[in-house]
Amino acid sequence: LTVFFQKKMGAGFFGGEGFIMQKLSGRGMAFLEIDGSAVEYDLAPGQQLIVDTGNLAMMDETCSIDIQSVKGVKNVLFGGEGMFNTVVTGPGHVVLQTMPLSAFAGSIASVLPSKS
Repeated sequence: LTVFFQKKMGAGFFGGEGFIMQKLSGRGMAFLEIDGSAVEYDLAPGQQLIVDTGNLAMMDETCSIDIQSVKGVKNVLFGGEGMFNTVVTGPGHVVLQTMPLSAFAGSIASVLPSKS
């Protein structure tokens, strides 16, 4: 497990995870925790996958990541996804999580005890 520094400025500032990412390498088995279900994609060279920033769980180092702004005022205000999307470009394997951390926190907040 090492630290990987995101080199693209847009992805670093607006990607939700910042400039610093974790890089897992070597031989063996790794156990990771993601929220929701894992949805896997194998991208061909140049093929792109556009996702909400919080849904990207992991990707091969052969993939590249960039951030693109959501077009249109209505999409930004009423789309529910925020102002930016993550664009992952292949080749490589990509794993998405179906419930980003913000949605997970919201789902358990309703069952947590509150002060009376």
